[in-house]
Amino acid sequence: MNQLISDTQQKTNTSLDYDSHPGRDELVPSRYALRIGQIDVLVVSDGVLTLPGAMLAHNAEPAVREAWLADNFLPPDAFDWALNAVVVKSGGRTILVDAGMGEEFPLPRAGQLPHRLEAAGIDLSSVTDVVLTHMHMDHVGGLLIDCVKEQLRPDLRIHLAAAEVKFWESPDFSRVSMPEGFPDALRRTAKRFMEEYRSKFRPFEDECEVAPGVRVCRTGGHTPGHSVVRLASGGERLTFAGDLVFTVGFEHPDWYNGFEHDPEEAARVRIRLLRELAANRELLVSTHMPFPSVGHVAVAGDAFRFVPVPWDY
Repeated sequence: MNQLISDTQQKTNTSLDYDSHPGRDELVPSRYALRIGQIDVLVVSDGVLTLPGAMLAHNAEPAVREAWLADNFLPPDAFDWALNAVVVKSGGRTILVDAGMGEEFPLPRAGQLPHRLEAAGIDLSSVTDVVLTHMHMDHVGGLLIDCVKEQLRPDLRIHLAAAEVKFWESPDFSRVSMPEGFPDALRRTAKRFMEEYRSKFRPFEDECEVAPGVRVCRTGGHTPGHSVVRLASGGERLTFAGDLVFTVGFEHPDWYNGFEHDPEEAARVRIRLLRELAANRELLVSTHMPFPSVGHVAVAGDAFRFVPVPWDY
């Protein structure tokens, strides 16, 4: 994993270093606001994480996978995974959905969430609830940063599926296809996270309502307790799909992602969700799709296509 981090550092953004000045506007937008009825939604970029291209689809023939990457003007051996989190305000509650990578590893283009929340005017002490789609390190690491922990309110509630908590007590990595070092890193981060935050957990079985119009629903697949967040207000809907949907998952929803602990179930859940979103025309946001990842799903033959919404200025 250290070699992967070293390789990633070679791809550091060479534009002006606005990230070191959180009070300034960045050259590249890192937050996007929208409303779902009476619910305020802010998509915030935690940065990007560069991983091997094979992680996109370890069950696909290498030549087919490389052809897809080439067709999308991407290199054959590496892929930039976006890291998106969401802030939701409803019924007097401020909800952070996932917390980004944090500082567990020195990744130069990830772990940006704290100062980007600050730049967006989101005071960490105002966050009443955290929803975790799952406990991979790029979703919980941001809460392990000292300057973040000290700002969180003592009555913070952390919502996650009970199956997710149980899984990380003794995690099984027998079905994943990750670079060397990742399973150990994921175990360590999840263990530390549970030790520091378990008293704040509010586990649920299948679903729970966190605030008016804000439901968290367990899907499983990616991890046993993986969950999505579903917003509904005023006849409008949006689903934050976490790690169920990746860019390649529209054209090839049956391709297995390297981080999926149950690849077959993840594919079944992904296809079911994409069919539902295409039928009801609700908005989709996802962790690892290019920022801000807001769009619709359309059926395309036996697969799907993603239709980004026009930016609303």
